[in-house]
Amino acid sequence: MKSFYKWLLAWKHLIVCLFFFQAIAHAEEGPTPEKKRDILKLLEISGLLAQMDYLKDGVINPYAKMISLTYPEVPDPFWSEFNKLIGNEEMDVLIDRVVLVYNKHMSHDVIKQLIKMFSTLFWEEWKQKMPAISKEAGLIGSQWTQEFSQSKKLKHKLDNLVKKYDLEKLNSKPSTPNTKKEFKQ
Repeated sequence: MKSFYKWLLAWKHLIVCLFFFQAIAHAEEGPTPEKKRDILKLLEISGLLAQMDYLKDGVINPYAKMISLTYPEVPDPFWSEFNKLIGNEEMDVLIDRVVLVYNKHMSHDVIKQLIKMFSTLFWEEWKQKMPAISKEAGLIGSQWTQEFSQSKKLKHKLDNLVKKYDLEKLNSKPSTPNTKKEFKQ
């Protein structure tokens, strides 16, 4: 009987070790220091690093609005400190995550080619104007989403789809275990 428990214990350890080593083998690998350096350079010269400041603004701006509405009298030193709530440490966390995405989807050779491409004078105007274009296009996209989601046209299309599949009739009957259909993904 003791040998059975020893065998069982050894078997459990073996299974745990197999799962552990499999997890290590499939863990997301970070880039080499050279590739990370080049990804950071690519983010900088492409203008994408500067774009990440808009993400920071996206986090703190709703709070700024809430504070302004709640407290009409706010001294300037408060806003100076408020604007430092997301500092380099927090931004480094974001940048490290973005580096992992680039590492996952792009080879080091592709990154080097992109660095060469973005280092030309041709891309300077693009890099300078892209933040404003992205911000404006994002606002237009948000405005369109709001307009279309509240439009009569979408409501009409949705109503027609509900009628086409007779959802009112389908859902007006009391459901019984035999007649209720399961939702399939």
